[in-house]
Amino acid sequence: MDAWWRDRPRGAGDGATLVRCRRDRLITAVAALLIVAVPVADLFLPMNIHVAHVLVVPVALVAAFAGPLRGALTALLAVLALIAAAIERDALTTENVLVQLASLVLVSVLLVVFALSSERGRYELAGERRFSEAAQRVVLRPLPGRSGPLTIASAYRSADDADRVGGDLYAVARTANATRLLIGDVRGKGLNSLSETETVLGAFRAAAHRQEPLPELVASLEGSVRWGLAEFCDARAEADVGERFVTAAVVEIPDDEPFVHVVSCGHLPPLLLHEGRATLLDVADPAPPLGLGALAESTYAPSTFPFVGGDQLLLYTDGLTEARDASGGFYPLLERAAGLTGSGPATLVQAVTRDLLGHAHGPLGDDMAVVALQREH
Repeated sequence: MDAWWRDRPRGAGDGATLVRCRRDRLITAVAALLIVAVPVADLFLPMNIHVAHVLVVPVALVAAFAGPLRGALTALLAVLALIAAAIERDALTTENVLVQLASLVLVSVLLVVFALSSERGRYELAGERRFSEAAQRVVLRPLPGRSGPLTIASAYRSADDADRVGGDLYAVARTANATRLLIGDVRGKGLNSLSETETVLGAFRAAAHRQEPLPELVASLEGSVRWGLAEFCDARAEADVGERFVTAAVVEIPDDEPFVHVVSCGHLPPLLLHEGRATLLDVADPAPPLGLGALAESTYAPSTFPFVGGDQLLLYTDGLTEARDASGGFYPLLERAAGLTGSGPATLVQAVTRDLLGHAHGPLGDDMAVVALQREH
């Protein structure tokens, strides 16, 4: 037997699993009662009325919902019930009963094989999800809830339901007197972009804690990312190097100054929420995306904006702004954000995510990351 069958998940590890176990037991019990009812009914029905064909129904139900093992046991019980009903009528060796028996066995085998294949697929999908969750914990570490005078909250959703990490990224680092935060979007989505995500986050974590000015930090990040992305490109396809890049925004918020400094590398502008008004912090001279710095010279000069106590800052990726509704309209972040402010960043992130999913009415077309910051004083 394959290892997947030996190692498949068992038991009720959470609420959803407990509900499934109760459902499976209920379906199995109903199926058993239905199977037992067939030979009992034959005792009271006229000789020209046969209900043996009903026996395939409980086998199908149990195999589909309760798994192949219970399905096989149910099929065995159904065959025994058919034999019992035939013995009651003294018709076990008749052509009609033999055909019914052969048909029941054949259909039951097909149903159990199908259930076995489905359970294997579910187990493999569960394995992929566990791998994705482990990769997320390693690569996309949870952000701290507090950094200096800032309160922080974040949310991440992958476009692929089977994945938990993909092409969007964020990270926070502390210096002696400031908080630095990176948000970025790797070209691509899902696990296919995981290597690029790790490259960007590794370069930021290695450099962001240094005391060097923000322009030097971003320049160092560009060099590391360009080298790292090139390492993953096929040597036979040099054009692939130009197709790999990361849009990113790096922000620095001093502890003792009411400002936020922003360097944008082709990324969407942060959204400032101040006294109920939402404003996009458009950078005057954005740099090229990380990995494409050689295409245009940039000083990575930061743009500075007021950021006082009580203000909130929303950083996001295009999975948020490019989510479409049923009519094809993009999510109107600027219009919605001012009305979604709450008591803190966690409330804001939850409100934006909930409003986005209501707008999309279905799965997102791209990975989405949101980070909210609030200056407490």
